Amino acid sequence: MSYSETSQPNPSTESQTPTGRNNQQETHFNRTRASLRQALSWYANLRRHQNHLPDFELQAALRSELEVLKSSLDKLDQGVIRIAAFGLVSRGKSAVVNALIGKKILQTGPINGVTQWPKSVRWTPSNKGKVQVELIDTPGLDEIEGEARAEMAREVALSADLILFVVAGDITRTEYQALCELRQTQKPLILVFNKIDLYPEQDREAIYRQLQQLGTGSPKDRRLQKMLSTDEIVMVAAEPAPLEVRVEWPDGEVTYEWETPPPQVDELKQKILRILNREGRSLLALNALFQARNAEVSIAKKTLDLRRSEAEELIWRFTKYKALAVALNPIGVLDVVGGAIADLALIRSLSRLYGLPMTSYEAGKLWKKILVSSGGLLLGELGSSLLLGVGKSASAIATTIDSPTGITAYAGAAIAQAGVAGYGAYAVGQAAQVYLAQGCTWGPLGPSTVIQNILNEVQQDTILYRLRQELGQQLEGTSQNK
Repeated sequence: MSYSETSQPNPSTESQTPTGRNNQQETHFNRTRASLRQALSWYANLRRHQNHLPDFELQAALRSELEVLKSSLDKLDQGVIRIAAFGLVSRGKSAVVNALIGKKILQTGPINGVTQWPKSVRWTPSNKGKVQVELIDTPGLDEIEGEARAEMAREVALSADLILFVVAGDITRTEYQALCELRQTQKPLILVFNKIDLYPEQDREAIYRQLQQLGTGSPKDRRLQKMLSTDEIVMVAAEPAPLEVRVEWPDGEVTYEWETPPPQVDELKQKILRILNREGRSLLALNALFQARNAEVSIAKKTLDLRRSEAEELIWRFTKYKALAVALNPIGVLDVVGGAIADLALIRSLSRLYGLPMTSYEAGKLWKKILVSSGGLLLGELGSSLLLGVGKSASAIATTIDSPTGITAYAGAAIAQAGVAGYGAYAVGQAAQVYLAQGCTWGPLGPSTVIQNILNEVQQDTILYRLRQELGQQLEGTSQNK
């Protein structure tokens, strides 16, 4: 089922209260923990290969994906929200992080590229919630000869739960493109307009209009206009420029001194705290689920690649057995039933070979999906099997009356039906491999299912609701396998 087909959320009055929100976040959090624990239990113990000797090659190939699952669960158990600050050089990313913490921990300065590598600091906001915060400062996305650092920054974005994109002054085309790339990570984003003390004439509407003017290119760019509202633009002065202050002394002497005003980040801090209190644990859960889903899809693809030859042998064996059984069976109706059972058994056997989760019910849904998506070829097989089966049954009856004619007709119908049945089994086997790779994350506690459930329940006044349609579209490809 695609995301667009799901019903719109109808939150109860209770869920709109702080207590209701907290209960909903805990539900999301607990579902996610159960999903990750199930995945680790299934894959880490390699119980799915209980009919095979330990496959050390497969274990080595899946090591990185298993580490992702484990680190996602550890991050969830620690309850640490990662907020990453991105932007071009000299936009004040480090200053924004320092201002939020209230201490100058990260180095800042007028020289481009002061931050050479991602640096993280722990922030303990006074929200008295269960979420802890890790603020991550990243190198400038436009560093000269800094492709490695830019790639590292993109990796940070994938692990972040919330992104702060820091700009100052007019937004450049380079900044806009970087903003679009970060939005592709499907993470909530706040546009932080820094150095507002130097640009007092700027306001949210002016910034938003500039974004609209820049977003006149590809549909991907234009989509950013809809996914970033004026409410997600915050004005700050993280490190205000010093001001000259006139000082009058008791003896009448007048001097002038330079004084640095305090940082103006209260609005940004309050917005972050509202997000953390309102949906922090849901954000944490969703990010962990997306990472787990990607890891499980990768596990499926690697497993399929390593067991491809065994799978082909299994498919051909089922093809021959199904064709032979259909040819020898004299009762036409049983051919259709028996053929469907053979296809289901093939799907289950492939899932056991690959070690991917598959119940009988899910195998039945997958078989129906393959029939519908086959362009009518396999549906045609069912029709042909039924038609030829009736002819074969009639020939079997005729055999008892007129042996030579009946045997000839029976043999012809049996051979034709065996060919159709064999083709159907082979087509089902080939299609099942594709669906097993793409749909392995579905199931009651599969990451894709839990993501879908959370998205259906988010409230309209949350930052997740702003991303709901875009996040849901990311599921449509895999949701076709449900």
